[in-house]
Amino acid sequence: MPITEILSRNAELYGQEKCLTEINMDLQESHNVTWREYELIENSSAGEYRREMSWGVFDEKANRLANLLLKRGIKKGDKVAILLMNCLEWLPIYFGILKTGAVAVPLNFRYTPEEIKYCLDLSEAIALIFGPEFIGRVETIYDQIPRVKMLLFSGENRPSFAENYDRLTANCSSEAPHIKLTDEDDAAVYFSSGTTGFPKAILHPHRSLMSACYAEMEHHGQKREDNFLCIPPLYHTGAKMHWFGSLLSGSKAVLLRGAKPEWILKAVSEEKITIVWLLVPWAQDILDSIQRGDIKLEDYELSQWRLMHIGAQPVPASLIRRWKEYFPDHLYDTNYGLSESTGPGCVHLGTENIHKVGAIGIPGYNWEAKIVDDGGNPVTQGQVGELAVKGPGVMKCYYNDPEATAAAIKDGWLFTGDMARMDEDGFIYLVDRKKDVIISGGENLYPVQIEDFLRAHNAIKDVAVIGLPDKRLGEIAAAIIELKQGCECTEEEIVAFCAPMPRYKRPRRIIFDRVPRNPTGKIEKPRLREKYGATSLVAVQTER
Repeated sequence: MPITEILSRNAELYGQEKCLTEINMDLQESHNVTWREYELIENSSAGEYRREMSWGVFDEKANRLANLLLKRGIKKGDKVAILLMNCLEWLPIYFGILKTGAVAVPLNFRYTPEEIKYCLDLSEAIALIFGPEFIGRVETIYDQIPRVKMLLFSGENRPSFAENYDRLTANCSSEAPHIKLTDEDDAAVYFSSGTTGFPKAILHPHRSLMSACYAEMEHHGQKREDNFLCIPPLYHTGAKMHWFGSLLSGSKAVLLRGAKPEWILKAVSEEKITIVWLLVPWAQDILDSIQRGDIKLEDYELSQWRLMHIGAQPVPASLIRRWKEYFPDHLYDTNYGLSESTGPGCVHLGTENIHKVGAIGIPGYNWEAKIVDDGGNPVTQGQVGELAVKGPGVMKCYYNDPEATAAAIKDGWLFTGDMARMDEDGFIYLVDRKKDVIISGGENLYPVQIEDFLRAHNAIKDVAVIGLPDKRLGEIAAAIIELKQGCECTEEEIVAFCAPMPRYKRPRRIIFDRVPRNPTGKIEKPRLREKYGATSLVAVQTER
């Protein structure tokens, strides 16, 4: 069943009920509000605004866009790109594209003009819908993308080179277009994180999107009374596929623009949030704010908050143990996935398995997993190998890249590039990215293991371990350490802290600096390698 049918069902059953709320805690950004017919509540004293949308309006807006695109000649299989910040418009635009039979192409809001052009060219997009934050970037390249025949601008102060999205869609029918879709029809192109160069285009059919709906509801048990707080960017599979549980259950969600600890807890309290998906840095910031006394939990109504789950990167067991000290009643889940597997869920811990914190978990709903050697053969229990997964959410291909597709998908198995091991109970532990393994003096060092050890230090907020060239050993492990606000620490203290580790695993360079992460929470190690790999290493002051 195509995922668009779920939206149509919700509009029919729950048309008048609220489904999405957008909250922006900073009025300085409120000039980006579009679609003024939605309820807009401004509170200048609180410095925030919120907008709401019902299932009926959601479906209506998707239909209007679909009819506009069809009227302009967009047909089944065509690619339509989206370049928007998280906002109330995002999901109706996504579903409007799908309703035409076209393929939605979400773009990373951090892309440079060159990266936007690259992704438009690679995906063969013929239309682009963009928001006010991207006028300058699109203006730089709009005359270099001849394949893109339609530029639609959603917002105020439309640039001269684009058409007015709001006005055009308002004049289109709100009735659903009669386009027949199947599970195997192409639905969306997502882009890999691009942490090793320009990103790959990942093509998913409707089957993949529906599999994410079912897996999310199976893992987290969304009910009609739930309310999901969505903070990560919607262009990424992680945020959207978790929201698919809300779509399937017909429940509410809140799009929060901003990730400050006090904003998150305020939204949870005032919007009666029951489920929150956090990235590791955000969870760490909340805990640090509580510990410093900047946040007092008694100031918020949090009793309805039942589930906190984390994904997108390895989760230190120490972080979750600390979380449970402050939130002992929370259910907790770890979600593992990648864009090639329709985001999170191909492996997950399960709320009933918190005793296995530190593992990424077991195969998710309708998924299989195995750990293999370089020849593709299963390794023995406890041995490190590459994680491979198989299930209904595996991508169709890397679009326009058959060579990369053949390397990643073998006999239906997706080879993730992640190194992992499995314990005697069948739980999988992520060791590191295959490409990030450090070979030092003939020994394999897995940065995640060293990072997890260092994060137990009370002064460390974040840490990244990378390999740097060494004449004698080939490579050495260098730890880039970001300290918590107000904390001080010396290289000698870190060296002493690492003494219990096996000697060959101890980092041989200690660098105090900020740890850069992309919008989905992944450490941007290529930036660190570029910064420190070709120069002599000198400890620098932490950036705050």
